Amino acid sequence: MGIAEKAALAGLCVFVALGVLRLFSTPLRLALRVLLNTLLGFAALLLINLTSGLTGFSLGLNLFNALTVGVLGVPGLVLLVLLKLVFI
Repeated sequence: MGIAEKAALAGLCVFVALGVLRLFSTPLRLALRVLLNTLLGFAALLLINLTSGLTGFSLGLNLFNALTVGVLGVPGLVLLVLLKLVFI
């Protein structure tokens, strides 16, 4: 294989790699955003639990609660607080 064939193959590989990256960039960006929001929701739940000694109120630190706060944001946190107050 000569240098021209190698260059053409490299160009084709770069073109295919960029196409695949562009194809999966939107779902990957959405997944990273949900992951970041879930981590921030987990941090918010952790802060609520750290103040439970003063307030006497705590929420469970689990994936479901973190996802609820992460996806819904502040309304999700309010929803969890209301659910805790109403049912427990």
